[in-house]
Amino acid sequence: MYLSRFLSIHALWVTVSSVMQPYPLVWGHYDVCKTQIYTEEGKVWDYMACQPESTDMTKYLKVKLDPPDITCGDPPETFCAMGNPYMCNNECDASTPELAHPPELMFDFEGRHPSTFWQSATWKDYPKPLQVNITLSWSKTIELTDNIVITFESGRPDQMILEKSLDYGQTWQPYQYYATDCLDAFHMDPKSVKDLSQHTVLEIICTEEYSTGYTTNSKIIHFEIKDRFAFFAGPRLRNMASLYGQLDTTKKLRDFFTVTDLRIRLLRPAVGEIFVDELHLARYFYAISDIKVRGRCKCNLHATVCVYDNSKLTCECEHNTTGPDCGKCKKNYQGRPWSPGSYLPIPKGTANTCIPSISSIGNCECFGHSNRCSYIDLLNTVICVSCKHNTRGQHCELCRLGYFRNASAQLDDENVCIECYCNPLGSIHDRCNGSGFCECKTGTTGPKCDECLPGNSWHYGCQPNVCDNELLHCQNGGTCHNNVRCLCPAAYTGILCEKPRCEEAGGCGSGAGPGAPPPGCPALLLLPLLL
Repeated sequence: MYLSRFLSIHALWVTVSSVMQPYPLVWGHYDVCKTQIYTEEGKVWDYMACQPESTDMTKYLKVKLDPPDITCGDPPETFCAMGNPYMCNNECDASTPELAHPPELMFDFEGRHPSTFWQSATWKDYPKPLQVNITLSWSKTIELTDNIVITFESGRPDQMILEKSLDYGQTWQPYQYYATDCLDAFHMDPKSVKDLSQHTVLEIICTEEYSTGYTTNSKIIHFEIKDRFAFFAGPRLRNMASLYGQLDTTKKLRDFFTVTDLRIRLLRPAVGEIFVDELHLARYFYAISDIKVRGRCKCNLHATVCVYDNSKLTCECEHNTTGPDCGKCKKNYQGRPWSPGSYLPIPKGTANTCIPSISSIGNCECFGHSNRCSYIDLLNTVICVSCKHNTRGQHCELCRLGYFRNASAQLDDENVCIECYCNPLGSIHDRCNGSGFCECKTGTTGPKCDECLPGNSWHYGCQPNVCDNELLHCQNGGTCHNNVRCLCPAAYTGILCEKPRCEEAGGCGSGAGPGAPPPGCPALLLLPLLL
C-alpha cells in the first residue's frame, strides 16, 4: 500500500517537473575524462569525451564601451523616469555612488529593489545618432549552452545588432538583428526563430519581437540558443544524440554556438513614436540592468575543468593534450595527429587521446630521412612522419611524385631521389617512371617529352604538321610556313590552298587555264597576276 502510494506520488512529481521545466538543466553527461576499469591484464584507464560544466560566463568577462565616455554622470545630468517619460527630475552623477550607473552594474546580482543598472548619456546631441557598442570579451573560446538574455531598464532599443567574434575581436559577424521595423532599418523581412528549420538554423534573421519601445512593460531581449538546439534534439531536448551527432559532423553548426567575444550594438534608443520629441531629449537613452550568458570553456572534449587565474580562463587538459583549448598533443605524445573528442557514441563519446611518440631509436626505421614516427591505431603499424630529401612512404623508402629513384645511390643517401624534370609543354604531368621517363602527350617523345615525333613540329609543345615539303604539299602555288600553315595566293584559301576563294563569293565559271584564277572571280584578283 505504501509502495503504491509512493510510486503514485513519484509519477505525479515526474509529470509536474516535466511540465515546469521545458528543457533539462544539464543537457550533457560528459563530466568524467577517464575512469579505471578491471580487465584480464588488471586495472587500466578507460578514456571518454569530457567537457566543463555549463556556468554563468559573465563572471569571467571584460566589458568595453565605445565611445568610452558614453556612460552618464560625467558631467552630472538629469533624465526622465522610466514609467513617466515626462517626469525628468532623475539624476545621474558618476561622483556619487548612489546616483552612478557604471558598466559593471550590467552584471551584478539583481536581488534587491530598485534594480541597479548601467545607463548611457541622454540623446542631448540629437539629431546626431546615439549609438553605443558594448563588447564582452573572454580571451578564451567558449561554447554557448543557453539563451543570451539582455534586460533593459529603459525601453528596448528601436534598432540593435548582436554580433559575435571567433578571433578575439579581430573580425565580427552578425548573430541577429533587432528592430521595430526590420525592412526600414536593415532591409530585411522580419522573422522569428520559429520560422527557421534544421536546414536554415544558421540563417541570420531580423526580429521585431523584442523592439517595442515604450508600448509594453517587457524589458527583455533574447538570442535563442535552445530553440535552435531543439531543431535537432526535439522540443524538450530529449534526443541529444541527434544534436551531438550534428555538432560532431557539422563544423559550421558547432562554430555557430562558439564565440570568443560578443558585441551589442545599440543603434537607436526606444522612441515609442514616429517622431523624436526634441523638447524632451532627456527621455531617450539606454539602460541595461542585467546580461546573462551561459556557456562553457571550449576544451575540445578533453577537459572537465576550466581554471580562472590571472584574469584568464584556461582548460585543465586531459588525454595527453595541451593548449588553451586542449588543441594539440603534448610533447612526446604525438604518436598520431591531434583530434578533438567526439560526443558519439552516447553516453561516453570517444576520447581520441594523444598517444606516446615512438622514438627514432627502435622501431622508427626511416633510412635517415626522418626522425619522427606515428602509430596508426587502425592499421596497427608505425609510419615515418615528415620524410625529407624528396622521399615518402612508410619508411621513407619511396620517392615523392615528380622524383625517381637514383639507381646509383643507397636508400639512406640524401640524393636517393632525382627530380624528373618533365617538359611541362610536352608531358601529361610532372611525374616519371622508375627509370626517369616522363609520360608524353600525343606527338611527343624523348625521356623528358621535349622532342617531336615525325609528322609533328614544336610550337608550344608538339603540334601535328599542317603542311611540309614531303607529303603535305601546299597546292596552287602556296608555301608552307613553319609546318603549321600554308601561305596561299590571293585567289585561293583552305588548309592546303585547295579551295578557290571565288567559291565563297557565289560560284566560279569554267574555262580557266591551270594556275589561273577561275573565270567568274572578281577582276581585282587578276591584278597580282598581271603585275
